[in-house]
Amino acid sequence: MSGRRGFIKKAAIGTFGVSTVFSCINSSEKDTKKANGETIPQNKPLIISTWNHGLAANEETWRQLQTGVNPLDAIVAGVGIPEADPKVRSVGYGGLPDREGKVTLDACIMDSNSDCGSVSFLQGIKHPIAVAKKVLDNTPHVMMVGEGAKQFALSEGFKEENLLTDESEKAWKNWLEKSKYQPVINIENHDTISMLVIDAEGNLTGGCTTSGAAWKMHGRVGDSPIIGAGLFLDNDVGAAAATGLGEAVIRTAGSAMVVELMRQGKSPTEACKEIVERIYKKHSNHKDLTYLQVGFIAINKQGEYGGYSLRPGFNYAVCDEINGNRMEKSAFKMKNK
Repeated sequence: MSGRRGFIKKAAIGTFGVSTVFSCINSSEKDTKKANGETIPQNKPLIISTWNHGLAANEETWRQLQTGVNPLDAIVAGVGIPEADPKVRSVGYGGLPDREGKVTLDACIMDSNSDCGSVSFLQGIKHPIAVAKKVLDNTPHVMMVGEGAKQFALSEGFKEENLLTDESEKAWKNWLEKSKYQPVINIENHDTISMLVIDAEGNLTGGCTTSGAAWKMHGRVGDSPIIGAGLFLDNDVGAAAATGLGEAVIRTAGSAMVVELMRQGKSPTEACKEIVERIYKKHSNHKDLTYLQVGFIAINKQGEYGGYSLRPGFNYAVCDEINGNRMEKSAFKMKNK
């Protein structure tokens, strides 16, 4: 399986998506403003999140925003949906374990003031994104890890639970028969969920949560909880988040670099594309190249969004007032071999 599991082969809205695809629509027109002498439609608020389980997450986040909940809490509620869903095997409860059979979780969150909170190698707590929010709110720190993160969560009232479901335990035991760790791209599995939000005032927030790469070495941490790698935003410019092989994203500070390219004037899609190509170039002779897959989503201050991946299979969910909640396929650089 790939780092953070690889990408699904086909973008599919699914039963939930069909029933909710238009549920976000409140109006058919949006306000416009003048920029550089041109009238540009303003598409705010807007939510973009990775993978088809982003549909359910978007729906809840949108509902929260419409009731006046602040964007950070709306993200916690939204991505908490897949975190609690045992059918989503790469996030929270039911996530596939490491090679020792332990489910370890990573998450981070960041607001428009560049305040952020992160947890990594967290065990026994179903909603790491909510713990990351508590790190932001109630500590002077950005990141807490391992047993310390768990003790902090318990002190904040979180309940310790067994996160290894029967289905995930069975998958792990089947893997133990060969005990071979070799990531494979584009298997039928979802990946980490990352979410970016721009609210009606144009302020940006983001969050990311995952159970990491299945069968990883005990203690491995990917890019998801690392501000600047798995997630980054600058409220003056835009926001970006990553998915795919976490090691490759960390090596290139991927999400931060996407934001910096948007600062230089590139569109979200252009910025994502340039960093994907940079990662490919940096890894052209690397041992990870045979199973390398990375993808990014991004949104800029104007409410424009986009995504790009190295290989096919990456999709993301988008929710706005104009077109509702839907799946979109990412453009990609190269075909699978």
